[in-house]
Amino acid sequence: MLGLLLARAGVSVVVLEKHADFLRDFRGDTIHPSTLEILDELGLADRLLRELPHSEVSHLEMRLPTGMQVTIDFRRLPSRFKFVAFVPQWDFLEFVTREAKRYPSFVLHTEAEVEDLIFDNGRVRGVRYKTPTGSAEVRALLTVGADGRTSRVREAAGLPLIETAPPMDVLWFRVSRRPTDAESVGLVLSPGHFFALINRRDYWQVAYVIPKGAYDQVRVAGLEEFRRMFAEGVPDLADRAAEIQSWDQVKLLTVRADRLQRWYRDGVVCIGDAAHAMSPIAGVGINVAIQDAVEAANLLWRPLRSGKVGVRDLARVQRRRELAVRLTQGFQGFLQEQILKPTLGSGGAQPSVPPLIPLVMRLPVVRDLPARLIGMGVWRPHVRTPLAG
Repeated sequence: MLGLLLARAGVSVVVLEKHADFLRDFRGDTIHPSTLEILDELGLADRLLRELPHSEVSHLEMRLPTGMQVTIDFRRLPSRFKFVAFVPQWDFLEFVTREAKRYPSFVLHTEAEVEDLIFDNGRVRGVRYKTPTGSAEVRALLTVGADGRTSRVREAAGLPLIETAPPMDVLWFRVSRRPTDAESVGLVLSPGHFFALINRRDYWQVAYVIPKGAYDQVRVAGLEEFRRMFAEGVPDLADRAAEIQSWDQVKLLTVRADRLQRWYRDGVVCIGDAAHAMSPIAGVGINVAIQDAVEAANLLWRPLRSGKVGVRDLARVQRRRELAVRLTQGFQGFLQEQILKPTLGSGGAQPSVPPLIPLVMRLPVVRDLPARLIGMGVWRPHVRTPLAG
């Protein structure tokens, strides 16, 4: 997204992608109203929704261990897009890349894995990377680390990291979906278990949240016990538990959350998960990262066009984004501590959900706050990069 925004503003951009394509299992693919509005400002939202396979979810249903239903409703958002679009991320990335390639200043290299930064008198001047045919390098006025939660750019730049410890990991798997199944995304909390169900049209993508580090215990208990837990936790889909035939169908996502104390040094800046790994709660990570990209483009296109990007310019990116990121991580942490941790730590007993939560969720003044934070973010930057003539 940053490459697209800078290229359309007339800045020369080289994007390095480690793999040969964008096809991966279990990448986040929740495109929230905030991102759809950004795409709309670029004239791309309607085309994306028309051309790409997707499902639209206007509300999330969460069933608490007490049996209470909590609804997070996007239909009251002050947005043209009153839903979350579930778009396979490989399709979304291909779509954005096709649009970026319309601009002659955009170049994408695939199978290009960054190995190290190039330093010159303490300033980052580009990167060295490896390809199937050997090593190469690209020198640049600015290097952007947008390479995720295990960022090599961040590591090579020596940027200071603050790590937290979310109390969970996630097991991903799928079961079939039938035409008679519910349409909406479901969040199901039961004693000792938390499941999220994502409608992929032909199947349900299931996220089974487990206590941090408990994966080995789940494996030792055996596949039959795993199927039993799923059937017990999601009784509406219990008849599909038998479809889980092998541990090869179950993928572990190790959850981490962190943030950089400083996102930049001379010649390099990190954005997205490279700057602040988000928990998977509410699927906000992609959308927060895209907001980083929009703000970075807004602040940096002029310095890049002029050929002078200083540390002060990079510091402005962090200043404009850090509060929103920290508030979002705080919201995720609240949900983890108040809902997930008591549920996962209940050991099969009925966990006690703090009574304040159901009460507060009934109040109109705060009823729409979760939908606002999830759907739109703390605040949404607008695209202010020009379309170069």
